[in-house]
Amino acid sequence: MKRKIQAKFIVISLKNNLLTILFALFMLCLLIFSKQNMVAAKDSLSLWVNSVVPSLLPFFIATELLSYTNIASIIGKLLNPIMKPIFNVPGIGAYAFIMGIISGYPIGAKIVTEFRQKGLCSKEEGERLLAFTNNSGPLFIIGTVGISLFGNTTVGLLLFLTHILACITVGIVFRFWNNNYKISNTNLSNFKKQDKNPQFNKLGEILTKSISNGINNIILIGGFILLFGLIISILNSSRLMNIATNFISPILNILNIPYAFSEGILSGILELTNGLKLVSDIPNKSISINIIICAFLLGFSGISILLQIFSIIAKSDLSIKAYIVGKFLQGIFAAIYTFILIHFFPIFNLDLIPIFSQNTSNSLIKRYYYGIQGFVLFFISLFILFLLYLHKKIHKNNISRIT
Repeated sequence: MKRKIQAKFIVISLKNNLLTILFALFMLCLLIFSKQNMVAAKDSLSLWVNSVVPSLLPFFIATELLSYTNIASIIGKLLNPIMKPIFNVPGIGAYAFIMGIISGYPIGAKIVTEFRQKGLCSKEEGERLLAFTNNSGPLFIIGTVGISLFGNTTVGLLLFLTHILACITVGIVFRFWNNNYKISNTNLSNFKKQDKNPQFNKLGEILTKSISNGINNIILIGGFILLFGLIISILNSSRLMNIATNFISPILNILNIPYAFSEGILSGILELTNGLKLVSDIPNKSISINIIICAFLLGFSGISILLQIFSIIAKSDLSIKAYIVGKFLQGIFAAIYTFILIHFFPIFNLDLIPIFSQNTSNSLIKRYYYGIQGFVLFFISLFILFLLYLHKKIHKNNISRIT
């Protein structure tokens, strides 16, 4: 009897002090594997400075500037007839969706959290929006992943296309999430309360706050990349990564994925950017496998970004559950769409297209910068036209049922 009581006490004590034990082990591992960790820290910071900061910081600042205007209200009123029947969210969600696509992680979640704090959406609507509006941006997918990591623009365009198709699919699926709630008139009345235009006499203050918030967000992302880069280094140095790869090897065999990708997949599940680099660097006869795995990782986004989103939505009453389910589904849908496009559309069959140098220069990324922007705007325009067409069809069907 005493042994049972002692065992229960030990278990309870471990649960209560789990984080303390983990943090102490992390500190100890930093000291033990200091040489390997130094290299991992330099690589993570280099990846953040050279790829993430140039891609995301300008959009973070631009998004902050737009938050001082009434553009969200204008888009909300304009697209409410589209967003409500298709995604079961208020029209203002279109602003979060568009900015989430253009700016990348974690802008979509940040905007949705602000909507919830201002009462522009219900808790259920906020969770639906959270599931599909927080996405990887075009400059990261096309510029960093496609051009910098794979050395091919077509790879980036393919991954971006399937990434957006997957998030739209998740949005349509999640229209049934907690569907017993009906929108109230307070949401629409709050639109009018949020109408505002920036004043020129406050321009300096607006710019200062926007730049400050943008820098804070990019530093936060850099901290997560560094932290998880060190965690991956510790797992490799302690051979724990090898043990983990053995556990997922049966799943990889079923999916016909070579064992060499196991470390890259696990690293991507922990931290997206480092995982994508590892997967893209693996030599393989069929480059399509590398691309499909990257499509899944981009859709899922990784635990690092998950924790970033959790820290953002902690300011509201939104649940992280919808986001986790939504990102897992997006990863699966993105992988499926990528597989279909590669195998059924010759233009995307990259096994027939030579992939050139992995270390493409920054000048090549700059060369495609404006082309990427044009592609994004063109794609968003097509998406809005598609939603308008879909809404028209739904409206006609509803009228025919009534009559």
